[in-house]
Amino acid sequence: MGSLMKEYAAFEEKVKRTIFIDSLSPAATEAVVRASLDQFGNVIQVKFIPNYLEPKNVGLSALVELENADQAKTIISEISSSSFMICGMPRPVRARAAEAEMFDDRPIKPGRKIVCRWLDSSDPDVEVAKKMKHLVSKHAEEAKFCLKHQLEEEENLAKKQTEILNATYKKYELIDSVVGNRVAERLAERYRVHVAKAEQQ
Repeated sequence: MGSLMKEYAAFEEKVKRTIFIDSLSPAATEAVVRASLDQFGNVIQVKFIPNYLEPKNVGLSALVELENADQAKTIISEISSSSFMICGMPRPVRARAAEAEMFDDRPIKPGRKIVCRWLDSSDPDVEVAKKMKHLVSKHAEEAKFCLKHQLEEEENLAKKQTEILNATYKKYELIDSVVGNRVAERLAERYRVHVAKAEQQ
């Protein structure tokens, strides 16, 4: 029992220094996540959470273990207070403290006992089980609807960002052509306006 307690205590410490991030681009890799978060703390491990049920274009989720709990809190604060982008996802990533249930390799909690059994129709727990089954189905449908809405929002955000980027590029292209063709200088001479010339390097 003593070794189990020590193992679980070490796991709890690991949970405290681990953060859960989601809305990651499907193109994000461990190296990309490390490079993005290393500026806030020392990343020990990045573990992506597999999603076997949702479409491939859905944002990824990952558990990121830091060197200590303070670094984990710093990253959560930084990501929460700014539009932190990783790998060009139109929606900023989200971060929060990890929970023990998120780890598929978590050790058995000392003293915990799980019992599985079939319920007879006369069992008083049958009604509770039916309600739980209905509730789980309801939550699954709600999650599916929210996910669809989120994907539509991300597509709209991506289109808007592309339009803004293209418009900004055209403005800079126009400015560059005006300066390059000496149009600005000729206009300045025509209207007798002093224009500071850029230094030649």
